[in-house]
Amino acid sequence: MIAIGTIRSPYGEKFAIPRQPGLAPEALGYCDLTGEFGVAETVRGLNQFSHIWLIFQFHQTVAKGWQPLVRPPRLGGNKKVGVFASRSTFRPNGIGMSLVELVDVESLNIDGQPTNRLTLRGLDLVDGTPVLDIKPYLPYAEAITDAKAGYADEKPSGQLAVIWSQAALQGLTNKPSAQLPTLDIKVLIEQVLSQDPRPAYQAGKDSDRIYGVKLASMDVKFHFPAPTVVEVLSLVALC
Repeated sequence: MIAIGTIRSPYGEKFAIPRQPGLAPEALGYCDLTGEFGVAETVRGLNQFSHIWLIFQFHQTVAKGWQPLVRPPRLGGNKKVGVFASRSTFRPNGIGMSLVELVDVESLNIDGQPTNRLTLRGLDLVDGTPVLDIKPYLPYAEAITDAKAGYADEKPSGQLAVIWSQAALQGLTNKPSAQLPTLDIKVLIEQVLSQDPRPAYQAGKDSDRIYGVKLASMDVKFHFPAPTVVEVLSLVALC
């Protein structure tokens, strides 16, 4: 298989990415289709659909191989299930799928190459992810109202309160990035951190440890002063 395009997202690293698409609606980004896939004919009619499936490669973990048993975060990171009963990134073929909102479809010329740029909302993919295929989402076939989802039958519930230090607020900027659509960085940070991005075994605990994540071209530092609170300590723009 070959990559047909590349994801441009606000997530500079795997840590803190929501564990499913749509949990951070402010996570706007692009899927750029280039080369023979960048001609306008390949996306003709795609703008009639509100959502699409992205078939992609877990390019950052595929070299590490796969495991028959994994520990899903939804089970606290301790109980094991079979890899095929999970959405673990450590899979035999390193393939993932993500359902995202399709905001816009543009056929452009970028750096002298024909490019189909898809603007997407609710991304859960790290920047630079290679896309293998795109398929329109069909509600009548894929929205099964009485489906069962085992240990992940309900949407994650407990969300943390997000507070901001004065230093973090002073470092806040919504300077647009040439690589991303315009988005509200403050809202995105709150949506991401409120889901507690730490490993599942650390969830629900206070900690003096300072964490950091690259998000929307910002280096975000934060900690957990109480079990249900996350505080943004500082923001520094990345070069």
